[in-house]
Amino acid sequence: MRDLAAAIPGRDATTAVDLGCGPGNSTEVVAANFPDATVIGIDSSPEMIAAARKRLPNVRFELANIETWDDPGPFDVILSNAVFQWVPDHARLFPGIVGKLAAGGSFAVQIPDNEGEPAHRLMRDLAAQEPWAGKLASAARPARHDVRFYYDLLKPLCTRVDVWRTIYHHVIAGGAAGVVEWFKGSALRPYLGVLDEAEQRAFLDRYQADVGHAYPAMADGTVLLPFPRLFFVATR
Repeated sequence: MRDLAAAIPGRDATTAVDLGCGPGNSTEVVAANFPDATVIGIDSSPEMIAAARKRLPNVRFELANIETWDDPGPFDVILSNAVFQWVPDHARLFPGIVGKLAAGGSFAVQIPDNEGEPAHRLMRDLAAQEPWAGKLASAARPARHDVRFYYDLLKPLCTRVDVWRTIYHHVIAGGAAGVVEWFKGSALRPYLGVLDEAEQRAFLDRYQADVGHAYPAMADGTVLLPFPRLFFVATR
């Protein structure tokens, strides 16, 4: 989040929006990077909005769905960190968001780009096997896109589009079990959400065993988990 915010040109924004603000930790970074801006946090979860308001009582937070967010702006900064992997139809949605920018404003996004990593391939392969295949066939996630897709989509609408990809190495305690716990809050959610408790346990036990082979723990029991992330900053 700090890397994304730091890449946005200029620090004189007067309006900034954090799309998918969660509990407000990302909004805190936005506010710190743009101290003169009126900052708005948007999230579709009432629980997250409540937590964000508690964390940052002087910031405005609104309950809204990104896909139907209708505030016309204009805004100097619209930022979203690790959210759009859950949101479909970027080809339609992103030009509309750019249209909410003021002249010279920036749309800044970070999206996990780890679908090709072993942790995700193992997840998909396991979901395609019995006894889970029948239930998990409906657990598809929105399509992911490469860097060229976003550049081609946004460049005709903007004066400048910066794109880059960074691989972060997260230090995960607890070996394979820690890696599984990490993904239970993100990539595993669509799968676990359609399985009952017994099916979840069986799926996670098998997944953990596979992860243990793909990501051997180091001598101290931790795993260095490579996590590629795609960034772009599109300036109108």
